[in-house]
Amino acid sequence: METRQCLKEWLSESRNAVFFGGAGVSTESGIPDFRSENGIYRARNQYGADPEEILSHHFFLERPEVFYAYYRENLIYPEAQPNPAHKALAEWERRGNLAAVITQNIDGLHQKAGSRTVYELHGSVLRNTCMRCGKKYDVSIITETTGVPRCPACGGQIKPDVVLYEEGLDSALLTQSVEAIRKADLMIVGGTSLNVYPAAGLLTYFQGKHLVLVNRDRTPWDQEADLVLHENIGEVFQEITF
Repeated sequence: METRQCLKEWLSESRNAVFFGGAGVSTESGIPDFRSENGIYRARNQYGADPEEILSHHFFLERPEVFYAYYRENLIYPEAQPNPAHKALAEWERRGNLAAVITQNIDGLHQKAGSRTVYELHGSVLRNTCMRCGKKYDVSIITETTGVPRCPACGGQIKPDVVLYEEGLDSALLTQSVEAIRKADLMIVGGTSLNVYPAAGLLTYFQGKHLVLVNRDRTPWDQEADLVLHENIGEVFQEITF
């Protein structure tokens, strides 16, 4: 059976599928990934530090001015819109085939496309919190200011609700994600190299019928999957959905 048709049939039979995705899901929306040839970790930067260091907890605390200069330029894309992959996932949920989206992305595009059950493992640039009083702010507190953003209420420093290097994932969110994967009858993984842990380790909890990988490049899990498509995720999802 042709691979796309096979995926379409498995999805149509599923009532509890789970999608696990990474940066490759949003590249078609104009948001670069991290580690590919054109990713933000490969691009030249003028900040005098490695991107992974800039996006670390200690760097955020010690050099917030540099952190925010890099963060505004490289991680926030307010004009980005959902692409065919995001829209297809929302439609699968609406039809009753997909139970949850688990994403490593921080752009909020799954919700913008209409997905309701979304577990954001690494947080979201759309949410921000004052480190002093706990007041919540949307992304405008970052995009409409310069330098280190401060809380209008108390003057405290604002922190994006994203998981930086050296920070742990939210334990409650991890538990919810693991539970969703354990219950899944179909697991579709897309747009991720599956090299970033602990997120990639979540796949070990899958006990369902079929594991499907949709990614342009090979992953460490290719040999474990029932179906592998080294193709454009938006094109594949659009064809089997609409």
